[in-house]
Amino acid sequence: EYPFHRRVSGFTSSLRMSSAETFIPTSVDLGNGLHRPPQKPAILRKISAAQQLSASEVVTHLGQTVVLASGTLSVLLHCEAVGNPKPTISWAKNGEEVKYNDRLLLQPDDSLQILAPVEADVGFYACNASNALGSDSVSIAVTLAGKPLIKASRATVINTESPAVTVDIGSVVKTIQKANVTINCQVAGVPEAKVTWFKNKVKLSSTHHLHDGLLFIANVSLSDMGLYSCKAANLHGEVTESSQLLVLEPPRPLPYLEDLTAVLTSAEPNTHSVLTSPSGTKLTVSPGSSALIGCAVDGHPTPNITWLYSGEPLSVQHQLLAAGRILQILNVSDFTDGEFSCLAQNEAGSLTQIMSLAIQEYRWSVDKLTACSASCGHRGVQLPQLRCLLDGAEVNTSYCTETPQPPLQPIACNRRDCPSRWMVTSWSPCTQSCGGGVQTRRVTCQRLTAKGSSVSMSNEACAQVSKRPVDTQNCNRQPCVEWAASSWGQCNGPCIGPRLAVQHRQIFCQTKDGTSVSSDQCSSLPRPLSTQNCWTDVCGVHWRVSLWTVCTATCGNYGFQSRRVDCVHIRTNKPVMEHHCSWRPRPANWQRCNITPCENGTLLGEGEAERCGSRKEGRVISQKCSTGPC
Repeated sequence: EYPFHRRVSGFTSSLRMSSAETFIPTSVDLGNGLHRPPQKPAILRKISAAQQLSASEVVTHLGQTVVLASGTLSVLLHCEAVGNPKPTISWAKNGEEVKYNDRLLLQPDDSLQILAPVEADVGFYACNASNALGSDSVSIAVTLAGKPLIKASRATVINTESPAVTVDIGSVVKTIQKANVTINCQVAGVPEAKVTWFKNKVKLSSTHHLHDGLLFIANVSLSDMGLYSCKAANLHGEVTESSQLLVLEPPRPLPYLEDLTAVLTSAEPNTHSVLTSPSGTKLTVSPGSSALIGCAVDGHPTPNITWLYSGEPLSVQHQLLAAGRILQILNVSDFTDGEFSCLAQNEAGSLTQIMSLAIQEYRWSVDKLTACSASCGHRGVQLPQLRCLLDGAEVNTSYCTETPQPPLQPIACNRRDCPSRWMVTSWSPCTQSCGGGVQTRRVTCQRLTAKGSSVSMSNEACAQVSKRPVDTQNCNRQPCVEWAASSWGQCNGPCIGPRLAVQHRQIFCQTKDGTSVSSDQCSSLPRPLSTQNCWTDVCGVHWRVSLWTVCTATCGNYGFQSRRVDCVHIRTNKPVMEHHCSWRPRPANWQRCNITPCENGTLLGEGEAERCGSRKEGRVISQKCSTGPC
């Protein structure tokens, strides 16, 4: 029996026997008892030389090497097996099931016969015996005289549990650490071939437990990984087959994840981070925040990471970072409270790590009250203090806007009679606005009851509590002041416009009795002007105009009239130089007049007729004349 391992394809080779006798398992009962116990199959190995029945026919049992000659016409391979129930026999060549035809025949006794063998028939033939309890397999080599033949397998063997595994050369071996690995290099050849082992093309020394075509690697570790080659050589040539040894390390948890630290440094301020663990971790976050969930695992080969939420693949928006080792949740509000898990898998096994997500809820709290609005009387109330809480901590009330507010009812407090106290009215208006006056108020002793009514008490009742307030006080004791001004000074200034000359006077603050005080004391009073425009005698001029002269024409376009314009002094009415009146617009001294068309037959004045050159003594005649300039 061989140690348990997973069989991917191919077959398990037998161990060579050094005895020259037939080997029969001790558990096999060769008698014909009717009540034999159940037994796994066992193939009988016979190490005796192959029988040459004739020059052309060879008969042999398993465990031998058959060398084909040029005159060989038939090879009969016997396979005898015992077991209860009776085993089923099948044949395979180089790991593949034999396809029977007119040359490859399965005989009634389960022997395999090869008729007219050719070079294509060279190889390792395995007899497989199996029943419900197990199986057994033994091989035999059929070769030609010449270059050696190696029994090779193309299987991939994955061992994740057994402490030992045995494979044929050519297989790919994937095994857990600390297992013992045996690689079998079964060689056939005439003459017998010499076997040499290599690791990554470097010859192995005898310290690697090399024995009769077997390579034994004890307590496998990561340093043992590599390509192991078996070279068989004789006088006629050499052949090499190789097996790849891969050491598996199942996924295991790590205490930290460097990638998560790097990603967190560039994340948003409200981003939370947590690592999953086999026993489970917990992350409590506020609504709307984001989260980085790390899956810190290691293994060989590197595990593949699959993220699940409540046992199902993720369906909402998310991102995978650091080759899938970090799950980024952009908004935790897309989830409800639940369990995130990362499934790490490789050929050596799997590991599930868990993280439980708890989303905090914003809620209103009315567990605090405001201070009582009164110490006694009938109006004292306390209002519940409405607060927005997140995990017991107060936050801005805007976070609770989507949560209905609880009803707020005022609570009565300190509803009791007040002690007697002095009550005062407002002060009356001051009797004087300045210079000292008096104002008064009413002072009484009263007590406010719990029902809100006010009861008059004796002054002695209040005097025991506090001193009686005054009912009279002085007011407006500041002196009465006013603005005073000196006489206006001389009027000075050029005569270039109306009233542009100015004159000044002194303004000062004084009391009613004439005492000067600071101007600040008069600041509340309207301040008189200290500067004003004035009128000088030089500026008392104006334009004087005479009446218009008679128009020079009664019609036409050339009639005009004129008048005299002079600048005269207002007081003396004497002409002065015109520039003294230049600050006023000068009136026009001429204008056109009677600008109307002249009609035929118009009677002209005597002077007009003369200009037209038509005159009769003693009378005026009517005629047309030019209306142009005379």
